[in-house]
Amino acid sequence: MKQVNIHEAKTHLSALLQLVEQGKEVIIARKGKPIAKLTEFKEKKKKRTLGRMKGQIKIADDFDVLPDDIARAFGMID
Repeated sequence: MKQVNIHEAKTHLSALLQLVEQGKEVIIARKGKPIAKLTEFKEKKKKRTLGRMKGQIKIADDFDVLPDDIARAFGMID
């Protein structure tokens, strides 16, 4: 784990981020006292639950029926 002061962190941010990408952690300190830690960002993926909305959504039987004038405008009927 590498520790740098705030000035060095601002000056060398790109290099510090490369270290983080390599799996290392970087501590940022003010007057020698650690105040922050740079670590790799890992996005949490939410697990999908099938059927979670069952019974909460109603789709009308005719939801995909277009009025004749609109269907004609899109060339779906003559």
